[in-house]
Amino acid sequence: MHLYYYSMKKIVIYLPEALEFLLTIDKTAANKLVYNVKKIRMGVVDTNVFKKLTGTNIWEFRALYDGNCYRLLSFWDTRTETLIVATHGFVKKSTKTPRKEIDRAETIRKEYFNDKNK
Repeated sequence: MHLYYYSMKKIVIYLPEALEFLLTIDKTAANKLVYNVKKIRMGVVDTNVFKKLTGTNIWEFRALYDGNCYRLLSFWDTRTETLIVATHGFVKKSTKTPRKEIDRAETIRKEYFNDKNK
């Protein structure tokens, strides 16, 4: 199951792991992340809440709540319409995004595009 948000600007798809993450974290933190996704979806450019990870095709939605850094990784699919695909989330414990989380998002991205090409 995927959850879609439609707007004139962009469509956001939450893949199952992203939805599971949002359902398991603190409700206020999840609401902040979803709010930040909505801001970007509506065309608000805010690098404090949505940033491209250097040297990758992965983007990071960000939210800070109660001293924890919540992250939702995503990528773009602009082949037919403007889609943002949220892959999964995690609580960030260091200043750098863990390589294993980026690799996981890149793997999901590759699988997504391979499946679309079949």
